[in-house]
Amino acid sequence: MFEKVFKNLDDIMFQEPGCNSELDYAEQSSWMLFLKYLDDMENERSLEAQMTGKAYQPLFKTQYRWSDWASPKIADGKPDLDKTRVGSDLVDFVNNSLMAYLRGFAETANNPNSIEAKIGQIFTEVRNKFGNGYMLKDALDLIDSLNFGTQDQKSELSDLYETRIKNMGNAGKNGGQYYTPRPLIRAMLKVMDPKLGETIYDPAAGSAGFLCEAFDHLKGKATTPEHRQLLQQKTFYAKEQAPLAYVIGLMNMILHGIEAPNYLRTDTLSERVADIQEKDRYDIILANPPFGGNKNKQLQQNFPVKSSESAYMFMQHFVESLKGGGRAAVIIKNTFLSNTDGASIAIRKQLMDDCNLHTILDCPGGTFLGAGVKTVVLFFERGRSTKDIWYYQLDPGRNMGKTNPLNDKDLEEFVSMQAGRTLGDKSWILNVSDLDEETYDLSVKNPNEPEEEPLREPQEIISDMLARDAETAAILEDIRGLL
Repeated sequence: MFEKVFKNLDDIMFQEPGCNSELDYAEQSSWMLFLKYLDDMENERSLEAQMTGKAYQPLFKTQYRWSDWASPKIADGKPDLDKTRVGSDLVDFVNNSLMAYLRGFAETANNPNSIEAKIGQIFTEVRNKFGNGYMLKDALDLIDSLNFGTQDQKSELSDLYETRIKNMGNAGKNGGQYYTPRPLIRAMLKVMDPKLGETIYDPAAGSAGFLCEAFDHLKGKATTPEHRQLLQQKTFYAKEQAPLAYVIGLMNMILHGIEAPNYLRTDTLSERVADIQEKDRYDIILANPPFGGNKNKQLQQNFPVKSSESAYMFMQHFVESLKGGGRAAVIIKNTFLSNTDGASIAIRKQLMDDCNLHTILDCPGGTFLGAGVKTVVLFFERGRSTKDIWYYQLDPGRNMGKTNPLNDKDLEEFVSMQAGRTLGDKSWILNVSDLDEETYDLSVKNPNEPEEEPLREPQEIISDMLARDAETAAILEDIRGLL
């Protein structure tokens, strides 16, 4: 049922002039889904309070509850036509009353990590893009048909929401900002193996896929109220600068079950790495940082190694944000391993001097749908320098694309072999002592593959051609002699 509702919702938004892309579809359906989800959550908590004889204070004033403005009903469950808003009245209420009320939560919330504060943060960024109040009412009615009262319903919603984020990622060149393939994240988590009580940080969180998967990885281990509180409040930490990515990520975490995420809307790169203190460090970092040139010279001053490449700034932030013995798994363009500019060389050297870069996973083209870059995953631990690096060259045996995406089975061998650093046709170990100390080139060069024939010099090729021409001329002369 959820899938059909999402499709019908997209059909409505396709006709709405204010919704022009997959990104708009995600944003607009998100804020409505979120408010309906909160209303169902409030109903659930109100019933629990009644059963235990406790008082319950709703999050919203009555007139701003979903059941009062979006889909008011009379006692028998039929629409309350006297209270139902349509057309321009509905748009005016949403734009000028509801949204303003919800944005006010950012100022009135007592705790910055409370659900109230998160509501305020979300609606500070979100705007209603429906100009047609009748289409908006149709969309609200579709959302109202969904129920999130059971765990199965919540799980189905979070799965469909992930699919919507995946579609956003496939929609354009900025796809990696919204969607990192979940099989790849799960494989990274299996290698990292986070434990209850460890802090997990993503400073470029986007849609928060790493933290949602980490929550799913750990929630079965939280068997006591204390464990569950630890998981909810003191495990996951995130930062994101882009407004839409932040909103999508925050709601994704809430829909997955992290009720008040420690997720900040901020530019991570605006922080000086020299100012990072022990209290700012984490046990685990999981990230897929944005790449590309950053012309802001001021930001570059926050890092010891100056570079206009955003991913290189993030690499320095990662290393400094790990606790001693902390570990990281981060995705980066494979050119990081071989670029010969001064910044690339310096950061590779710093990474190997300050951390044990123990594993490099080489990902094939097509791993990231909608993005044509080749990537690698770096696994490292802070506290001791690198002696050798285990490489694995991922080869699913097919061309990957939208109809053949990366799956969990593709990564089973990597996870299994990484545990013992097993050698094979697609894996090998590079000793750091063998590196050229001028370049620290870490390029993926599988020694098990047959060496390519070296290219011949142009003069050699010309001489060979002339010799063949001479042979051909001699053969033709012999043939003429026989005629």
